[in-house]
Amino acid sequence: MVESRFEALRGSALTPLVGRQEEIEILLRRWSRTRAGDGQVVLISGEPGIGKSRLTIALQQRIDPAPLTRIRYFCSPHHQDSAFYPIIAQLEHVAGFERNDDTETKLDKLDSIFAHNSPVNADIGLIAELLSVPGGDRYPPPDLTPQRKKERIFAALLRQLEGISGRQPVLMIFEDLHWIDPTSCEFIDQLVERAGRYPVLLILTFRPELRAPWVGQPGVTALALGRLGRADVTALVQCLTGDRATLPPQIISEIVEHTDGVPLFVEEMTKAVLEGDSEPVVIASVPASSLGIPATLHASLLARLDRLGPAAKQVAQAGAAIGREFSYELLAASVGELGERALNEALHRLVEAGLVFQRGTPPAANYLFKHALIQDIAYSTLLRGMRQDIHRRIAEALEARFSSLIETQPEIAAHHFGEGLETGKAVAYWHRAGQVSVTKSAVREADTQLRRGLDLLRSLPESDERKRRELDFHITLTTALMGARGYADPEIAALLERSLQLVTETGGLGSALHFSVLYGIWVVAYVGGNAKRLLDLAREFQSLAESQATSGPCLIGHRIVGASLMVVGNYREALPHLTLAASLYQPDEHREFAFRYGQDVGATALCYLAWALWHNGFFAQATLTADRAIRHAREFGHAHTLVYTLWHAATVSLLARDTVRVAALANEVVGISAEHGFAMWLAYGNIFVGWAAARRGEVAAGIGRMRAGIAAAATTGARLFEPLFLGLLAEGLALDGSAAEALAQLDAAAAVAARTGNAAALADLRRLRGIVLQSLGAANDDGAEPAFAQAIAEARRQGSRFYELRAATSLARLWRDQGRGAEARDLVAPIYGWFTEGLDTPDLKEAKALLDELV
Repeated sequence: MVESRFEALRGSALTPLVGRQEEIEILLRRWSRTRAGDGQVVLISGEPGIGKSRLTIALQQRIDPAPLTRIRYFCSPHHQDSAFYPIIAQLEHVAGFERNDDTETKLDKLDSIFAHNSPVNADIGLIAELLSVPGGDRYPPPDLTPQRKKERIFAALLRQLEGISGRQPVLMIFEDLHWIDPTSCEFIDQLVERAGRYPVLLILTFRPELRAPWVGQPGVTALALGRLGRADVTALVQCLTGDRATLPPQIISEIVEHTDGVPLFVEEMTKAVLEGDSEPVVIASVPASSLGIPATLHASLLARLDRLGPAAKQVAQAGAAIGREFSYELLAASVGELGERALNEALHRLVEAGLVFQRGTPPAANYLFKHALIQDIAYSTLLRGMRQDIHRRIAEALEARFSSLIETQPEIAAHHFGEGLETGKAVAYWHRAGQVSVTKSAVREADTQLRRGLDLLRSLPESDERKRRELDFHITLTTALMGARGYADPEIAALLERSLQLVTETGGLGSALHFSVLYGIWVVAYVGGNAKRLLDLAREFQSLAESQATSGPCLIGHRIVGASLMVVGNYREALPHLTLAASLYQPDEHREFAFRYGQDVGATALCYLAWALWHNGFFAQATLTADRAIRHAREFGHAHTLVYTLWHAATVSLLARDTVRVAALANEVVGISAEHGFAMWLAYGNIFVGWAAARRGEVAAGIGRMRAGIAAAATTGARLFEPLFLGLLAEGLALDGSAAEALAQLDAAAAVAARTGNAAALADLRRLRGIVLQSLGAANDDGAEPAFAQAIAEARRQGSRFYELRAATSLARLWRDQGRGAEARDLVAPIYGWFTEGLDTPDLKEAKALLDELV
């Protein structure tokens, strides 16, 4: 990984370094510490033209004989919303990607630069996907959440840096951080945090408007570059003139006066004077540019451009519209009225004047403006109509000749079409840009790009086509935000509601998209714990699904109706819906639904069926169904389906109080969730692991883990199982002898259930309340008995035979201790007598033992 030859050329022609000896000495001392193995970070801030880049080049020139690896990253104002932009550009440069390389060639090149990483294949697969290179069977894309994928990319890049720095020290420079994209900025956070671990000198340059969050961190040095004093400016002018001319003192004094100590301004003003007439020059004052560039620099650069001729000025303007760096091929396509000879002559003049640098020879040449301010000034000379025309031609050239570029960076075409007032095309490309960012796990960039497209879309006349486009944007934005914020975020709910309105208005009722939106709205309510709305949403879905020719929507409809019925506490009616849902599943026909609905619909139907079977008293069938769901999920090969299934199967075991099985399944949930970044499932798994630990005697540790898991689940917005989880925590607290806090948690759980309508665990919460009250002594039996009675009544109303048996056994024990053995037996015997399977489960064994005692 070495810096670009283009950038070395750029550095060799920068303004001579004057007045920065103290800063150079600081950098050299930091480099000495880096070579000794103590990594360093230096922040260099300063206004445009102050010499930030020149300082880094001077450092490289001073240490060049030493063995080192130079890595330079360049941020761009046109790519602030392009995820990983400086990193992708640097990787493509290091790998030596050529425009005509095929996929296998690119993969071979990636092999060569990541060969030292471990695990090699996993890293190359991630990096290939980042660079939009299909990995195919050679490096299949990993099945990860967006957040976890981003973390793994960061880890791969850090492993690469660790390998390089293990061979020789590294000088790593990120330039122009004020233009960095959010995802690359996250990577820099990790670089700064880990800098001390590697022999790396990390230099970050930026303008003062960026508030660098790394100031004050260990190993971080901040250098704020100020303007040069009069003596240094005078010395710089003399250094620039050299043997070419001796400027009169009054001219030097006027340059000093007008350039305000900014080195770039000094250089450009001096060149303007040297390139002018031989007679003394009076530097005129002109109005400041709209960009806020000081008038002296603006005037001098305009004068220099004018002296180069109209063709050179036109080429500079077109290049500036393309960006800081531009290719000969794209430039030629964008200024088609200039012949090849005139174009080459104009470029030669710009290069000779030092305004742009050149790499390669036409037509394979690339050009770079010496400084972003020079690009800005050239661009500012374009009149509005000319500006729109040149952007439109650039965009059309990109479509015609650079399809691979805009396939991976569609935001470039979106920008140029937008500036060219081709709003329809700009909207389409902003949508594609958002989709590409979603695949790169860059949610903030996707959010910005999609909202830009929506803003442009609103400027178009209202029509069905506009509504369909808006719907596409909302769906993509929903996908992006769900990956980052979870399912229950209020903005996601609003997006889905608007999407549903748009589906209706555009005649999409009954379409696959309509079902996806309805399902999304249901999921938001489900995960967010809004049980009062769940059943209505589910029945709306099912009603619509019944009119469909295919079985997929009907399967999902019965599944979510069944799940909703269980949430509101109707296990009796839930069972037939879930039985039908499971029976409708056809693997070949319904496999694709996993990628539309988040998990395989067959596995989810079996999960809920297992729950319903347990509540309805069929323990053996519930266990077999849960095992069948796990087998199916393992064979399906989809990480999210597997973790979903394992946790739901663990819930069946938790309901049955099988501590060993709960621990085994929940630990697997935790492992998969940690690997793939499934934050909600990680929290859920930890709650179950904590409960199992408390049940086997590790009470304090179990309580701590449950508390942490409940807090982590809340941060994802997931509230569905809150009453259940608070009940599990109360159970652990009761085991710890903390009866008062246990009662407080049970009160909180009951309040949540009442507020949301989530009655799924209500019967057992009431039973647990009775148990805790009993633990406080016989004086509390008067409170325990109604709690048990309420639990029995609730379980009967819901159709949960196991909850009914468990509560009846608890009340019967109380009556037994009060000398009411006959009543106790009459209560438990008929309930126990109903069961025909699961007789060796804790609930049935305890009930049987009590009945035997009451004979």
